[in-house]
Formats: sequence, C-alpha cells, structure tokens
Amino acid sequence: MWFSSSHAGSMTVTTPIRPDYAALEAAPVSSTPFPHAVVRNFIRPDDLTALVASLPELSSGGSFPPSALNLSPLAQGLIAELEGPVLRQAIASKFALDLNDAPTMLTLRGRTRAKDGRIHCDSVAKRVTVLLYLNPASEAWARQEGCLRLLRGPDDVEDYAAEIPPVDGTLLIFPNGPTTWHGHRQYVGRRYTIQLNYMENDAKARNELRRHRLSALAKRLSPAA
Repeated sequence: MWFSSSHAGSMTVTTPIRPDYAALEAAPVSSTPFPHAVVRNFIRPDDLTALVASLPELSSGGSFPPSALNLSPLAQGLIAELEGPVLRQAIASKFALDLNDAPTMLTLRGRTRAKDGRIHCDSVAKRVTVLLYLNPASEAWARQEGCLRLLRGPDDVEDYAAEIPPVDGTLLIFPNGPTTWHGHRQYVGRRYTIQLNYMENDAKARNELRRHRLSALAKRLSPAA
C-alpha cells in the first residue's frame, strides 16, 4: 500500500509506516507491578517526525475515534496497520493470549487536561491495552509530568514500579486486570497517544463498543480538527 499526491507538477510518494515488529518480538515481558512490555522506537525516528507533522491539532481533550478526525493518509495507514493481524498476533504470542476473535477499539488523544491521568484500572471490557506515544522529547517529560506510571496500588501516583515517558514512538502493552493501576502526574498540553484495546466479547464489551460508535458519530458532526 502506498499513498501519492501531486506536488509542483511532480508525483510525491509517501511510504507507509512499518512499525518495528522485531523490536516488539525482542522486548521482554516485565512482571512488576503487573505484566507489561515496553518497546522504544516502535515507530522509527524518521517515520515519527513525518507522522507528528501530519497529525491534526486537537483543541480539546478526550479520546477521538479516527473517523471523527481529518487524518492524513500517513496516519490512516498506521491506524490500519495497528488494527491488522501482525500486531494482534505478536501481542497474543508475547502474552500467551488468544486474541483471534477479540474486537478492537482504537482512539486518539491529542491534548491532556488537568483532570487526566488520575489513578485507575481500565474497564473490564478491555482485555488488553496498547498505548503508542507520538511525542518528541521535552522538558515536561524530563520533569516526569505526563509520564505514565505503572503503580503498585490505587492510592499513590508516587508508588510506581515503572514509568514510561510518552515520547519517541514508544509502545506500551499490558493485559488488563483488577490490579493494573496506572496514572501520571498532572500535565496540561499537547500529548499525542493512540490507544488500541482488544475487547472482550461479552455484553459489557458490546455496550462499550456501541458507545464508542455513537461517540464517533457525535464527534464527526462536531469534529475537533
């Protein structure tokens, strides 16, 4: 798959982004504070630079389905890749899961609000959470603001076993569970994240997917970008 556009009378070809699946395969699964894997530069630096330049500026917080946004062909291609079979199989193999029939739900965030990052576990309708961070390094991340922390419990964001700066095309994966507490120090500003979830097949998951589709429709009618 490739994308092309006319520029100054010539044809410009945009090469689709191919994530670093070899790095994902090589990444260890850490068990503390709960099973997870972190892959630095899952999106390679040159690809990340082009991708970030192509992303829409989101003026409001919250999660947006791709259909609610005016995305570039480059971003659309990456989203299709993330929802495809290669990543699904790689994650299933790494965590010894059967994800063959798991529905997917994907959203994009572009702005973090003061109320975001509170300690929580993800919905039980989500079997696996995948976070892809699309931000360049900054002083805020160096101060640990907005850096996701994997926590030992629900009460203290400073009681963390792992911290993942949201930069450099880093991929974070963890199977969801009742003790997968996570959150981050307060940060307000631009912070691009793609969140992909492999969902359960039960009624609660179907309801969440239905809400997701309705949200997509509503945000498409009043898009953020």
